[in-house]
Amino acid sequence: MDHSVSNYEALLLLLLLPLLLLLSIKHVNSKKKAELPLPPGPKPWPILGNIPHMTRKVHITMSQFAKSYGPLISVKLGAQLIVVASSPAAAAEILKTHDRVLSARYESKSSPFKISDVNRMAIVWATTCNDSWKSLRALCRTELFSGRAIESQAAVRERKVCEMVEFLAAREGKVVDIGEIVFTTVFNSLCNLFFSDDLLVLEDRKGKASGLKSHIWKMMELGATPSIADFYPVLAPLDPQGLKKKMAKVVSQMFSVWDSYIKERREIHESKFHVDAPKGDFLDVFLSNGFDDQKINWLFFELLTAGTETTTTTVEWAMTELLKSEESMTKVREELRREIGGNPINEANVFQLTFLNACIKETFRLHPPVPFLIPHCALETCEVLNYRIPKNAQVLVNIWAIGRDPSVWEDPLSFRPERFVNSGSAVVDFKGHDFELLPFGSGRRVCPGLPMAAKQLPLILASLIKGFDWALPGGEDPAKLDMDEKFGLTLQKDQPLLLVARKQSM
Repeated sequence: MDHSVSNYEALLLLLLLPLLLLLSIKHVNSKKKAELPLPPGPKPWPILGNIPHMTRKVHITMSQFAKSYGPLISVKLGAQLIVVASSPAAAAEILKTHDRVLSARYESKSSPFKISDVNRMAIVWATTCNDSWKSLRALCRTELFSGRAIESQAAVRERKVCEMVEFLAAREGKVVDIGEIVFTTVFNSLCNLFFSDDLLVLEDRKGKASGLKSHIWKMMELGATPSIADFYPVLAPLDPQGLKKKMAKVVSQMFSVWDSYIKERREIHESKFHVDAPKGDFLDVFLSNGFDDQKINWLFFELLTAGTETTTTTVEWAMTELLKSEESMTKVREELRREIGGNPINEANVFQLTFLNACIKETFRLHPPVPFLIPHCALETCEVLNYRIPKNAQVLVNIWAIGRDPSVWEDPLSFRPERFVNSGSAVVDFKGHDFELLPFGSGRRVCPGLPMAAKQLPLILASLIKGFDWALPGGEDPAKLDMDEKFGLTLQKDQPLLLVARKQSM
């Protein structure tokens, strides 16, 4: 009997050995991570941390810190720890190597929305990649951003761009705001996919487009405002800066723009006498999937703000740089004459415009639509570049700094589209695989609208340049164009680009 007990214990030990070994390794790794230092950074003050070191243009401040402390830094803002990556290698570690562990979103204490609601409704701002997030991403990918869907939508985008060109031709010789016109064009393109209707007009006499654009920018600005409630969570219930109230007001104003479409369509869907065929747009898709009004409003809010603001900002910066660089503008025009000639521009033929697409890449490099990728958060403690990233730390990728890093790019402050044509950088793309150029992010949190933006940007830019000669009002010198940025979640021109168009015969 003693012999059988001994055999049983030996067998049990043999079965438990792998588990004990695994637990031992996990304990050693956990201890090792705990012993690793935090990424370096400026010495924090008592209580305040590094708040006194911050400036209004945080992306520039963080870039300067990276020059002093390295490609991965940490700063303390009050009680909040923020880790910032400012090199392709550091970005790859965060967005690829540790993609799962660092895929959460930071839960801001200034958000007016319940986290449970956001995680049920959101794609961009869901704090975890939960089942709801996965199903929403899959739905959007299939119905809106798949190759088949993008191809089927081409006629809508091309029609809206033709309307933009016709509007500009009718305004020949008059001052136009390029940002507002592109914003309206992109917004209406999306609205036709979502609601089968335009929500704005190019002849914006009532200021609806400029008002909506200002609402979106206000939201971007509020989202990037340093939050005292995040620095000192104990103050969150007091909403010391009024950010919760301001955000809730702006979001409500934006919901009101399209809310009537949702209510009207829902009544039709729920009517017993419903005989009309569905429009087949994205609103019908949402209603058919049983989404409530709150969820539909939120999804349109995310998709419309992200889809319009980034594209508008990129076109405005691209036009600004091309006006300042006469040589580059001439090359674009020559390419359009050679490759397109008298044919209409469409999404199928703009991809043969090598130099124009290089100009878009160069704009992304110098003027990324967002200075930082939307903040990530560590689900658990991990090791990045031999440093410890603690659980719940906020993690940023400074793509503005990467795009201007002289160790990555030759002559980084100059607008040189040729670098994406005639050099090793010609193979660099912006679709999330090359960590030198990440305007849309990478990994599981990559922007779902990337395929649509990749089609729309060259179509709009080529149409603006092929159809018109552009000049500044009063014949001002383009070399003196204001290049200051306005910091928010996106990186707009501080001063809008006001131009005068003259029709061009090509």
